[in-house]
Amino acid sequence: MSQLHQIALTFLKNIGHSMGKVLVSHLGSAEAVFNASPNKLLSIPGVGEKTIREMNFDEALQKAADELKFVEKNDIKVLFYTDASYPKRLKNCFDSPILLYYKGNADLNNRKIISIVGTRNATDYGRQLCEDLIAELQPYDVLVMSGLAHGIDVIAHKESLKHKVATVGVLGHGLDRVYPAANRTTADKMLNHGGLLTEYPSNTIPGRENFPERNRIVAGMADATIVIEASVKGGALITAEIANSYNRDVFAFPGRVGDVYSEGCNFLIRNNKAALLTCAADLAYSLGWEKPDHTKPVEQFLLPLDLSAEERTIFDIIQQHSAPLAIDDLTIKTNMPMSQLAMNLLNMEMQGFIRSLPGKMYRVS
Repeated sequence: MSQLHQIALTFLKNIGHSMGKVLVSHLGSAEAVFNASPNKLLSIPGVGEKTIREMNFDEALQKAADELKFVEKNDIKVLFYTDASYPKRLKNCFDSPILLYYKGNADLNNRKIISIVGTRNATDYGRQLCEDLIAELQPYDVLVMSGLAHGIDVIAHKESLKHKVATVGVLGHGLDRVYPAANRTTADKMLNHGGLLTEYPSNTIPGRENFPERNRIVAGMADATIVIEASVKGGALITAEIANSYNRDVFAFPGRVGDVYSEGCNFLIRNNKAALLTCAADLAYSLGWEKPDHTKPVEQFLLPLDLSAEERTIFDIIQQHSAPLAIDDLTIKTNMPMSQLAMNLLNMEMQGFIRSLPGKMYRVS
């Protein structure tokens, strides 16, 4: 496929991300869109005569040619939504960008990706939470996404750099600038330990309307979005809401009642829009992450000596299966009432013999 035509597709009037994907789906490629006859285009659902009349093919191709020179000169990768290197998590989102510009060395399809968001007016409490979280995440080989804004965003990026955790900033403008300018030094360092990502071509100014759109990429790129500090109104809560709409996990650190920049987090937790988070171990546990340990000794199995007869039966059944078992399967295999089984499972989990995973799945610790 012609990269020139892929970029040009984003410069066509009245053709947004969704319609662009429809055109490519029907015609086979971005290049085919530019070579299609008006009648062929009219046969595509959603394309009307007004759309075709206003299609600025020549202008779009010229703008794309200029942009292609810019990306080639600055070693920027162009990621079209059909490319294997396009972020798979983001591709699964209904409103994902048809094209992304990326500069950096991080794997955008890393096995573990989280987004960290929060207020631009971070307090000492929020700063400390962010610093501790990143430090604790260091062994997990995680990629940290954020928006390179003042406050929690840039703290997350800086702490990631400090602890050699890959970190990518999602921008609300082109890669020809950094906004806010005060974060330029951090952005430059991120190019060697993560990268910068945007849907906007060069010469795009950081307009106010771009940042809510930027937030959907921050949410869509990650397995989970973490809100560290936020007021009730602001971009962090918008990002959390978007993540929820994508059926992604959302976590929030609780704050003191009455603190302005904890109200948003407490609101999310109170309304079941985010799970309560106190440390990285909570996150790893909820997401089923195993902590890497290259010096791990030969595994020693716990002997269930302190378990009751019922609990030992449950333990043996779980241990016999290599894959985690759902609570419904355990109910059938143990022939035990759900309430009784749940009580036994909780007791076993509290003692450290088994571990619960998302979806009410259980495995031996």
